[in-house]
Amino acid sequence: MSATEQTFPADFTFGVATAAYQVEGGIENDWAEWERAGKLKEPDARCGPAVDHWNRYEEDYALARAVGATAFRISLEWARIEPERGRFDEAALEAYRERLLKMKAHGLRPVVTLHHFTHPTWFHRETPWHQPASVDVFRRYAKRCAALLEGLDALVISFNEPMVLLLGGYLQGAIPPGLADGPTTMRAMENLVRSHVAAREELLSRLGRVELGISQNMLAFAPDRWWHPLDRALVRLGAQAYNHAFHEALATGKLRVTMPGVASTRVDIPGARDSVEFIGVNYYTRAHLRFVPRPPFIEFKYRDIHGRGLTDIGWEDWPEGFLQTLRDVKRYGKPVWVTENGIDDRAGTRRPHYLHSHLAQVLAARAQGVDVRGYLYWSLLDNFEWLEGWGPRFGLYHVDFDTLRRSPTPACDYFRAVATGRKLVPPDAVLPSGA
Repeated sequence: MSATEQTFPADFTFGVATAAYQVEGGIENDWAEWERAGKLKEPDARCGPAVDHWNRYEEDYALARAVGATAFRISLEWARIEPERGRFDEAALEAYRERLLKMKAHGLRPVVTLHHFTHPTWFHRETPWHQPASVDVFRRYAKRCAALLEGLDALVISFNEPMVLLLGGYLQGAIPPGLADGPTTMRAMENLVRSHVAAREELLSRLGRVELGISQNMLAFAPDRWWHPLDRALVRLGAQAYNHAFHEALATGKLRVTMPGVASTRVDIPGARDSVEFIGVNYYTRAHLRFVPRPPFIEFKYRDIHGRGLTDIGWEDWPEGFLQTLRDVKRYGKPVWVTENGIDDRAGTRRPHYLHSHLAQVLAARAQGVDVRGYLYWSLLDNFEWLEGWGPRFGLYHVDFDTLRRSPTPACDYFRAVATGRKLVPPDAVLPSGA
């Protein structure tokens, strides 16, 4: 890259990302029930107090500012806000408003996710996503959330990784609500799109304007056997259904998903057309797809083709796919925010190089005309990683899960150098703090 191409503009945002259940602690929701049913990788693992962000939020805001971040992504915990159907907890709403105002006072732009995987305990029993009533209850919840956002100039995400929720919770039965039914998955997907539209209407009604999008997990895909026509076909189908179907529905108002032998849907939702102001991209890795002659007819695996070493969670380190993903979303004609990108690096030694290689792809995408406005690293802190429990460590800051003490990893110095210097520099050019 030339010197110009290695430079981030002054208005490019560097930030960090979190999610309520993974960091706040003390939440009773569908995931807490899932844990007690012994359905995590380690059946005795519990999120419990998480990393106590609920009480340490100002300390964590200061940590974000210390690495040069100017945006902080959180999620609002629906189970705190509406613990019983139709009963909203005013104290919880006031507490979230206080936290958002203090975030702003710390010089951090709020990036607020309304739904990040979790639900109140009543939701799946009374108004699950595959039933029309889900749209009405999400509208009501979004209306109460809208009041929290007044005057904050927040970037708002309606749903985090809706395809992960749908495939994991409705098709594979691996996460709440634990269903495994293709047609039910499609009905739930349709209602998630409608719920996004409903939330948008409530936000606009209260705020007048809103920067709203979704945060979509997007994978690079490759055929497991480059020569096999069915593996190659799966790559095309997978990229369309997993990466783009939801984005396209919110751009065109047409939800089109094809999963041969499993389920499909073709439905028009006119209100969804042009219903986002930005495209949110979560990118981590590449998956190799292989056709198998039994339902669901697909296997995926992570392969270390280039000898970089899989990450500690077992994913391929494939920054090249990040550039392709960013180029792919240029088609929507909207600004792009990287709402998550990060590495499980339990020794803490690989993260600066991971950041360097992935930020290089952001700059390359910008040079090719992709309007990438910001990069939010996942995550500020080590935290509870869903089915994996307490094993993975994605944090810029290492957390001692016994004492909850936060301490910087080497990536803090690197992130700070790039975020404040606005230039992409190699990791070995950054001196450790105090050196």
